[in-house]
Amino acid sequence: MDLSALKEAVATLNADDAFGQRLSEDTWQALAPLLTRHELRVGHLLLKQDEVDATLYFLERGSLQVFVTCSTPGTHRVAILRAGSVVGEAGLFGRTPRMANVEAMSNCVVWGLRAAQLESLAAQAPALALELVRAAAGVLAVRTRANLERAVPLS
Repeated sequence: MDLSALKEAVATLNADDAFGQRLSEDTWQALAPLLTRHELRVGHLLLKQDEVDATLYFLERGSLQVFVTCSTPGTHRVAILRAGSVVGEAGLFGRTPRMANVEAMSNCVVWGLRAAQLESLAAQAPALALELVRAAAGVLAVRTRANLERAVPLS
């Protein structure tokens, strides 16, 4: 499985919440057989608010918008994600409902890692799994802080 375009996108994304160079080549090699590739068309919902899903997605190509459907009529855009971003990282840490919707703004390629695959990696290569978890937790921390500073509702 060729992840070269994904690795390049992740490594070169210039954003506060980027994985960047946090994953070693060994980790990418261990992840390759665990990831599933998905192609999304414009308007497709990758994640739906309030659904329970334990999958982290890496965005190889395209752009995604993250938005919250509020209790009052309307929606609130939280972010636009570019190639190299990750989304759904909270799903790796708890089986809780998704906090937002994520929709393809262009045709996209994403790679999914389910929590069960991460657990498999942890059993086979704990240090590599820890590296991935630390990177995902770092993204989660940056995004949580940014949303709190902007007073964006988390659910």
